[in-house]
Amino acid sequence: MIMNIAVISVGSNIDPEANIEKARALLAREHELLGESAFVRTKPIGYRKQPDFVNGAFLVCTALDREGLERNLKEMEKKLGRVKTGIKFGPRAIDLDIVVWNGEVVDRDFYERGFVRKACCELLPELARKS
Repeated sequence: MIMNIAVISVGSNIDPEANIEKARALLAREHELLGESAFVRTKPIGYRKQPDFVNGAFLVCTALDREGLERNLKEMEKKLGRVKTGIKFGPRAIDLDIVVWNGEVVDRDFYERGFVRKACCELLPELARKS
């Protein structure tokens, strides 16, 4: 069986500690959790009239392909109470995105958001050469 390694960025600003813990538990139940970065508070981007976010990343090993993991993460977001509003960068219970797939950066947030890059490089130090 082919196993894939992914870095998943995690963010929340609605009861973040509880929702990140629930996301960690769901991920660990469905995939092998290999590690997690430090979590940091960040100011909202775009829509500013909302609480600060807590952001970090998880390193997972999964038998799913990238599209399957993407679907799985969106299902987890729904289970954890994420509701899509009309505000692109609005408040959210949880946000889970694949940033690195088998060593390849696949999300531009790696380059555009320092806290995402720092979390990914903490989990996979070899990525520091790509930033």
